[in-house]
Amino acid sequence: MEITIRQGEEFIRLGQALKKAGIVGSGLDAKMIILEESVQVNGATETRRGRKLYPGDTVSYKDTSFQVVKCS
Repeated sequence: MEITIRQGEEFIRLGQALKKAGIVGSGLDAKMIILEESVQVNGATETRRGRKLYPGDTVSYKDTSFQVVKCS
């Protein structure tokens, strides 16, 4: 799966990306799974909801993963 960064933007924050991917329904849900240390960015556990994701970053949660890409 791919999550696209809108044109004119350089990054997307982790919480927003999780919502856009349909993994969570709200920012609070994103905060909870991140604080549970259930989310990995590029293979490393991430605990910051505001982590900036750039094109090429890969996010994993349980058996779901997605890559961040730039809108062309």
